Amino acid sequence: MPYPAVMTLIGDPDHTTAPAETHHVHNQPPPLEDFDPLDCDPALREALAAQGAADRVEALRPLARLAGSATAREHGRLANENPPKLRSHDRYGHRVDEVEFHPSWHWLMEQAVSHGLHASPWSPEAPLGAHVERAAGFYLWSQAEAGHGCPVSMTFAAVPALRHSPELAAHYEPGLRSGEYDFGLRRAEEKSGLLAGMSMTEKQGGSDVRANSTTAEPLADGSYRIVGHKWFTSAPMNDLFLTLAHTPEGLSCLLVPRVLPDGSRNAVRLQRLKDKLGNRSNASAEIEYTGALGWLLGEPGRGVRAIIDMVSMTRMDCVLGSAAALRTALSEASHHAAHRCAFGERLDRTPLMRSVLSDLALESEAATALGMRLAAAVDRGHRGRPEETQLLRLLLPATKYYVCKRTPTAVGEALECLGGNGYVEESGMPRVYREAPLMSIWEGSGNVTALDTLRALHKQPETSRRLLEELSPALGRDERYDEAVRLLREELAAPQPARARRLAELVTLTTQAALLLRGAPEEVSEAFLATRFGTPGLTPGSTGVGSRLLLDRVTPGAGA
Repeated sequence: MPYPAVMTLIGDPDHTTAPAETHHVHNQPPPLEDFDPLDCDPALREALAAQGAADRVEALRPLARLAGSATAREHGRLANENPPKLRSHDRYGHRVDEVEFHPSWHWLMEQAVSHGLHASPWSPEAPLGAHVERAAGFYLWSQAEAGHGCPVSMTFAAVPALRHSPELAAHYEPGLRSGEYDFGLRRAEEKSGLLAGMSMTEKQGGSDVRANSTTAEPLADGSYRIVGHKWFTSAPMNDLFLTLAHTPEGLSCLLVPRVLPDGSRNAVRLQRLKDKLGNRSNASAEIEYTGALGWLLGEPGRGVRAIIDMVSMTRMDCVLGSAAALRTALSEASHHAAHRCAFGERLDRTPLMRSVLSDLALESEAATALGMRLAAAVDRGHRGRPEETQLLRLLLPATKYYVCKRTPTAVGEALECLGGNGYVEESGMPRVYREAPLMSIWEGSGNVTALDTLRALHKQPETSRRLLEELSPALGRDERYDEAVRLLREELAAPQPARARRLAELVTLTTQAALLLRGAPEEVSEAFLATRFGTPGLTPGSTGVGSRLLLDRVTPGAGA
């Protein structure tokens, strides 16, 4: 009989014979949920210790566990599968220009704000190291869901820019620093918490903001009437925006609230929401200023100088967001490989998969260490150490270029570690993959940030000396590192626009190597030097450097 199971059923019209079992799930990893991301991230703990914040690890533990919880992961999924909707008019035809969000978005925002990720370091009572702790928290919480990090980051970055006008800062900063998430368009005085954004990009200029055409006409009462179109304004439901527009003196920065002091809606029209590759949970809009009112921030005609403080802080968060994406993808890939067998062997025990995962782990660890170093430079610079601000001026655009540029490749490799499962939406990896290129584009895409590295050298030559001082303590420990620093010196001595990307790479890689040589286990720093400065391969894992220690460090539950 060729098909016994079928024939048995045919001959048994009452179906009393049980059919053969056809669906038994095995060789699939358990869900990666309800884990503590701090437990499988010694690189973060080591970076916190290196920057003098080792005592803040346990303070971060509740947020880390929440980020790794099934609850947070489900809210992240729902926020992305139910993207925001534009409500331009109410049912009676009145213009309202509001954005409607899924409840999971609000839950994510409430957690971020209540944990101070939006502004806590700017409090007058904030201790030394507050920026490092906040950076670590932002990095951990972004692993739960990346899109809502945009309004959180912009609010964080708006505070130092606002301080160019003490009167405006005094009025708005208490609300921006509040730990209350209070969604909805109302007067600032009526809200328990505020969120901020920025509105710079126009369709004809992109990153070239001096090509902007939006104008701001001064009025008798000291305000300005703004007319123009902005091509990208993310998180348009926020309460206030730092906006670039041309005043009679030149390109200026203005504070534009969504609701005016008298309680009326400002003339900020949301024309449409962008249909983006990723970042689905977050709204990004084209907006029209049809006579909107704003107030000058800083000096007229010096708008770039006023808003650059905001751009610098959001660039740092782009680095942290990329590091978080790397860590998210690494957690998923290493967890999968620790529970999946192929051809009779567990994946993470096969030499080639071990080499791939080790390479991804190095990418993640180096990005994390450098992200915390940037935050420490912000902290110390704001506390009267100008040499740290000088270092940041050069190191930040270079790091923004390199770390954010490497992330899509690494995330794509991690996705492939899951095979076809990684290409399926249910795995969560496609969402991480779609998100990965964004950090490289936001706040200046690759060429812009690479050229900003050159600009730092031209405008502040002392930044070169400060970087070499940062690298010097690690000299003499490894010939490969010493050679890389020598090559960097050559690039610094004669910087060329056509080689700006190479310069940014060397700045970042040597700094990452110095941090790992001084703060990571020897096996980690050795593997980094071998893969980045020895005989680097063109794809992750191609150098054949595989480390059991590296995998045990980064795999969720491996140390349990």
